Amino acid sequence: MVTIRLARGGAKKRPFYHIVVTDSRARRDSGAIERLGYFNPVARGQEVRLHIDSARAEHWLAQGAAPSERVAQLLKEARKAVAA
Repeated sequence: MVTIRLARGGAKKRPFYHIVVTDSRARRDSGAIERLGYFNPVARGQEVRLHIDSARAEHWLAQGAAPSERVAQLLKEARKAVAA
């Protein structure tokens, strides 16, 4: 099964996540099918906190990819930001 989930990057105590499409059986940070964007939970000032390619995310969701709980929240947040 294909999932949309977070792959961790960044330094110790300074997390940075890539939002990726991957096989559900693969490890968290192993090779991804496609990178959809990124999430920076500790963004400050002018730094971008969340960036998602919405068109590609909708494509993968239409193909049956299941988002993780956190990614589902982030997608909802991104849709709100675009609507506003």
